[in-house]
Amino acid sequence: MRIAIAFYMQETSSFSPVRTTLDTFKLWGLYENDEVLEKSKTGYFRGFMDAAKESAIDWTPVPIIYGASTANGPITAETLSYFEEKITTGIKAAQPIDAMYFGLHGAAEAENAPDSEGYLLNKLREVIGDDLPLVIALDHHANITRLMIDKVDGLVAHRTQPHDPYDTSKEAGRMLFSILKGKIKPAMALKKIPLITHQEQYLTSKGPMKIWFDLAREMETRPGVVSTTTCPMQPWLDVPEGGWSAVVVTDNDLPLAERLSEELADKAWELRDDFLHRESIPAAEAVKRAVDAERGLVVLSDTGDSVYGGAPGDSNCLLKEMLTQQITVPAFVPMVDAEVVEKAIKAGVGETITVMIGGKLDTSFYQPVKITAKVARIGGGIITRISSAPDSITTEANEDLGVSFDMGRAVLLERGSIKIVVSEEVGIGGNNPIVYEHFGLNPGDAKMVVVKTASNWQSFQEYMSEVIRADTPGATMSNLKQFNWKHLPRPIYPLDELPIWPIENLSQE
Repeated sequence: MRIAIAFYMQETSSFSPVRTTLDTFKLWGLYENDEVLEKSKTGYFRGFMDAAKESAIDWTPVPIIYGASTANGPITAETLSYFEEKITTGIKAAQPIDAMYFGLHGAAEAENAPDSEGYLLNKLREVIGDDLPLVIALDHHANITRLMIDKVDGLVAHRTQPHDPYDTSKEAGRMLFSILKGKIKPAMALKKIPLITHQEQYLTSKGPMKIWFDLAREMETRPGVVSTTTCPMQPWLDVPEGGWSAVVVTDNDLPLAERLSEELADKAWELRDDFLHRESIPAAEAVKRAVDAERGLVVLSDTGDSVYGGAPGDSNCLLKEMLTQQITVPAFVPMVDAEVVEKAIKAGVGETITVMIGGKLDTSFYQPVKITAKVARIGGGIITRISSAPDSITTEANEDLGVSFDMGRAVLLERGSIKIVVSEEVGIGGNNPIVYEHFGLNPGDAKMVVVKTASNWQSFQEYMSEVIRADTPGATMSNLKQFNWKHLPRPIYPLDELPIWPIENLSQE
């Protein structure tokens, strides 16, 4: 039995000014044919392979393409066309095939296709036909559309945050192999929820998200239920079918799938105001609290410049506050600024330079800040990440995009007690200790470290004493009402008042 394997993963912030190109994908991993099996070591692949072993099915993987990019702005039309051509021609050349597994993110917007995953699935079906079994794995921050549902036989999304792509792909594999063995005949229902919330309540270990995800897991123990998927769409996607989703797959029981997807949607709606609880504090207060903390390491979450949500990584908001407050405690700060890197390298190690840093990519929210600092070290390039998570867990920060990243050329600048790692490329925005260890720094020696994420700071777990979310502006800021929404379906809560949902004319189905 021949099963085609493909991956296309990118998360978009519609409000990021930086476009995603093929070069962006190449920084993280862009492979074809046998290279997919040789170099794609992510949980999205390993879990599926282990599910195949469990099923004892006689099969041959037929790799087509693997493309994974860091979160970023919208994908260019040329880049989407590249994936369309590689996938469709690859599938044609691979015939005959008996089924397909497609690893996706689910929130990838292209300039010419707001639902780029649905677009590719539709093109794929034109090649493989309607009868070939096709199962997809998704990030649970996906925006699930009707087109996506119509073009697949089943789907599974992450069941935790921090994410566990190994678990997700294994469940997707189990579903596909059960279909191929005739054990299940999937029936699937989608319920869209007119809801969009900020990122601060996205962890599934506590709060309202735990309640919602726990209900989904309980449903999977009910007779006839194959899988339940709860998708709190990442909140910076300005697309026509945007909003949260609940999907239920049953064994040949569509009415049951529809009832349970409605139950999940109702629970999310019931908890809607709990999801809106804000924990972030003003940037000035966040820095002061970190300085005054009894011990380090304090993680300062730069919520408005989350590179895992698509922001460009060049916010200087927290750095500016550190300079304004003239802090004297050790602080580590990541920054994306190719111009500064170039000037630092030309000056050389040991030299002092005066530069305008940050605020050059996302000019809507930041302006460059003048700083005088010493060039301490020069480095960069491809860096292999280190995971502090247990072997059984493959987190978004360490596995979703492979095991290495290219940060381009990079330098370490020293401004008093502040250590600034400046890179040409986003990399992972300082969200893993390896970014600092690469320059001989130990995060355990710092009082505070800025991370460019609102939730995925788990790589610093062994060092950190507390996390402080800073309410910073940017392409991933928590104050969603400040964005200029143009395409999101309206009305939608909390941008609009919806006290009586669900009613038929707001079902969005």
